Amino acid sequence: MKDGYCLSVYVNPVGLQRILNTSYRHDANVSLWRKQQEQVTLLAHWEIERISGLKQHRTPFLDRAHLEDFLQERLAEHDLTLADMTAIWGTPDIDTVSDYHLGNDEPDLAYHALAHLYSALLLDTDKYFHGTTLGFAVDRGPEFVIERSIKPKWFAGGVVRDGQVSLFPVESPAPLYGAAKDRFDQREGTLMALATATKAHGVCDQDEILATYVFDDITSMTTPATALAQIVDQVTATLISDPEFSAEESLVSAVMKEVQAISVRIMERNVDRALERHRLTPSDTRLALAGGYALNCPTNSHLMNKYRFKELLAPPCVGDDGQSVGMALAGFLKKGGDQPFSFRFPTAYLGSSDDSLDDVLSNHQPYIVSTTPYTASTAVKDLRAGPVAWFHGRSEIGPRALGNRSLIADPTTYTSKELLNEHKQREWWRPVAPVVLEEHIDDWFEDARPSPYMLETFTIRGSRRTQIPAVAHLDYSARVQTLTRDQNPHLHTLISAFHQATGVPMLCNTSLNDKGEPIIEKLAEAVNFCLRKRIKVAYLNGTRVEFTNFDAYPLQDPLPRAHTRFTEVPAAAAERIRADLNPHDLPDVYLYRYLHDNLMVDSLDITTPEGARAVRKRVDAQFATDPQLRSYSENRMRQRGEMFASTSAK
Repeated sequence: MKDGYCLSVYVNPVGLQRILNTSYRHDANVSLWRKQQEQVTLLAHWEIERISGLKQHRTPFLDRAHLEDFLQERLAEHDLTLADMTAIWGTPDIDTVSDYHLGNDEPDLAYHALAHLYSALLLDTDKYFHGTTLGFAVDRGPEFVIERSIKPKWFAGGVVRDGQVSLFPVESPAPLYGAAKDRFDQREGTLMALATATKAHGVCDQDEILATYVFDDITSMTTPATALAQIVDQVTATLISDPEFSAEESLVSAVMKEVQAISVRIMERNVDRALERHRLTPSDTRLALAGGYALNCPTNSHLMNKYRFKELLAPPCVGDDGQSVGMALAGFLKKGGDQPFSFRFPTAYLGSSDDSLDDVLSNHQPYIVSTTPYTASTAVKDLRAGPVAWFHGRSEIGPRALGNRSLIADPTTYTSKELLNEHKQREWWRPVAPVVLEEHIDDWFEDARPSPYMLETFTIRGSRRTQIPAVAHLDYSARVQTLTRDQNPHLHTLISAFHQATGVPMLCNTSLNDKGEPIIEKLAEAVNFCLRKRIKVAYLNGTRVEFTNFDAYPLQDPLPRAHTRFTEVPAAAAERIRADLNPHDLPDVYLYRYLHDNLMVDSLDITTPEGARAVRKRVDAQFATDPQLRSYSENRMRQRGEMFASTSAK
């Protein structure tokens, strides 16, 4: 592979997909790489939702020009253009090469899962090529933009010994969590939090569920809903409610306790099988985790504590928001052949910066009392008075705020938790995470380890529990981010000052965003948030900004981001795309069915009369076989259209 810059692009196909409100991927993202001989460096990672304002961004680009313009804007942040790229991979619309992916190398395992797996296994190539690592890629299921066929197994595990990898299929608990998300209409993180927020409980026959259902292939699309219904029925019959919560909240909480317990046992089954088959000693083995289920902090910590693995390896973007990273790392490994490459994940702060503070402050003068340079003593006083917005440098990647786009507060008072949840329009019971100086982690938490990306849960030591009520769950656990000076010197300095003043080496840390809004990316968005939420003080790139005159601020909603070209489809553009790609006027519902059938897409060209006729014939046969399919497809197009036209979360 040539030296130079490489772009890995994980987005939906363009063109008809946008016109027909069709998407296969979510949490779209782009990563920029540089290769210099054996050295590979990750220079930037952009999560498109931060830029578009569309939560879990899945909206396709309108056409190739729209996609190229977007990529050019990102590359300009690093004084580069698309012409400077030696290779672009990840999405067929923009790929310049096609030999980077592993789709044909592993006939039984989904490429999507392999990309997840390598995003964790290759987090540090020194550890990949020296030592032993056991990895699991566990999410809800693959997508089929690059890999067109449905593989026999959807989720992947791997054992790496000194650079030699053995891959194998595994089960994933994520489909069961996904079924709960669909049934209760709440995000997985909310369900996980509700499980530990109440004392409600009930029981189901976990052994029967584990013996009856195996979530490892295409049946994971249907059987989890059946399994969940069985869990709900049994928990309902044995439910002991929590009087501080509604009947519905108690039931959901009790159900999710059982779902979590079953999920942990599924992961234990994965681990036990791998340890036995590959004769691994956990204390000599690193555990690597990726896929959306790797955001389940209690499971991660349980596996580490039970088996005593040597170390946990996981990127901050463990979900699909890290697919471009996994695709690229797997590609470098494959294309390097017998020549190992060198890579170490650099930092979580790989997003965009914003240097427009002077202009932003100038545009908000009526609402500003003062602007002064940062001082630690003043910042500590501000924190003791109430939550503070903290915006610094490049944004962090992944779904969790790691200190550069954060709302921070004093953990020593329960009021901080109440205020943070109020500002973010979250349920009163939602926990708040602490960011802790790594050098003090053992003094405050049991069985603690470095957790730089907030991917583990530790129990607060008994003697410390009354000191930090804002971050304690009902069971006295907390989802912890540890911090060293090298990782984030500015935030480390602030927490050190707070520690010196209070004796507590941590702060409450939650993401700087409103309900349904991606984490804030730009300074103007941060100021808008502060003024709407009556946050009195913000620290913006090292400047203390004190706000006033909140009642006069005219905006009630988050500041719109660069979403217009995603949410709006000009009639002329839609007409042009239809003329180019559907010249024989197949009806939209036929095009929708066509785009959801890879065999048809890959074998029939609808720009030819013969191809269009063949598609019409096949779809007619589908409608004849399933009379409900036409109305279902039309409803899905309408629902997706409403989603793509809105900036609110779905």
